[in-house]
Amino acid sequence: MITFANLALRFLLELCALASLGYWGFQTGSGWLVKWALGIGAPLLAAIVWGLFVSPKATYDIGDPARLAVEIAVFGAAAVSLYASGQTKLCIIFIAAAVINRIGLFIFKS
Repeated sequence: MITFANLALRFLLELCALASLGYWGFQTGSGWLVKWALGIGAPLLAAIVWGLFVSPKATYDIGDPARLAVEIAVFGAAAVSLYASGQTKLCIIFIAAAVINRIGLFIFKS
């Protein structure tokens, strides 16, 4: 049951990362074209990278250390995007949840 809850949290964190990157893009860009390019492009790029290297059915098996580095890069970009958008509290909550989730994944070997 705990493993299932931790995996559900993981999926929620992945969705939150995409949402935060999209939010940042729409808030950051100047002009509607740049806002749309960043708001759609940033989460799309993160989703592609995640699918290629991190997801359970990833296209490329790059090994655990490199996979962890890509995971940190995607979640880190999401946290930075929240902070840059002025969402400091959400940034802290996201980082804390991601760290707790990663510890849970390590402990329960999921």
